[in-house]
Amino acid sequence: MNELDFGGKQILVVGGSSGIGNGIAQAFRAKGARVAICGTRAQASDYSTEEGSHLEGLAYAQLDVSNPQAIEAFNPSFDRLDVLVLAQGAAFNPSFDRLDVLVLAQGAVIYRRGEFEMEGFRKVLEVNLMSLMACATKFQAMLSAAKGSLIIVSSTAAYHSTMGNPAYNASKTGAVGLTRTLGEAWAENGIRVNGIAPGLVDTKMTKATTANPKRLEGALERIPLKRLGTPADMAGAALFLASPLASYIVGQTIVVDGGLIL
Repeated sequence: MNELDFGGKQILVVGGSSGIGNGIAQAFRAKGARVAICGTRAQASDYSTEEGSHLEGLAYAQLDVSNPQAIEAFNPSFDRLDVLVLAQGAAFNPSFDRLDVLVLAQGAVIYRRGEFEMEGFRKVLEVNLMSLMACATKFQAMLSAAKGSLIIVSSTAAYHSTMGNPAYNASKTGAVGLTRTLGEAWAENGIRVNGIAPGLVDTKMTKATTANPKRLEGALERIPLKRLGTPADMAGAALFLASPLASYIVGQTIVVDGGLIL
């Protein structure tokens, strides 16, 4: 038996159009799953590989998680499907009549002290924390029916100060707490809730650091493995948490940071 075989499973990755979410989505697809993703743009063709988006083999639908009404009205049948590429000759059924794994990888950050303004603070909290609960409850019944898994992507920012980004820090700290609480609350429904806390991963959200040679050098000095994380690194943890290998793990957030916060 291959515990990492997700053949026949239906996966939804919110925030799966680029970065960590996209890496997770493609990892599940490579393991045989049918994978749908949500992003903020109108259609899949609005994304480019230069931005870290690899949408081949994925079903796509637009969802603006900063809008609570959009989440509430979101139709999981994916009748607004914009792109559907058949992977490895396998048929993909976009009816979305079940859900085995839900990954919440949406995220926002505002630099240049924008999060110290209440408008910016609320905007980041809406995406990074409020929408997690909204999406989780939206799909709770489907996850319960499948005895499925919910994976929340937070950040190592939950475990230390991030001086210039109070909203990002508060939201990611809240995400870890939400993971614990939903893990306990929903275990009786057969849903395993766990999380991943990435360290410094090379994505478009971290370009403020990775594109600045001086900042990058300083960051790498603090990472024992001496390299940035990749979306594929995060995907490995997601596959594990969704698999039978993690069948007795509930409410935990796995830090995947190359040793950054040691």
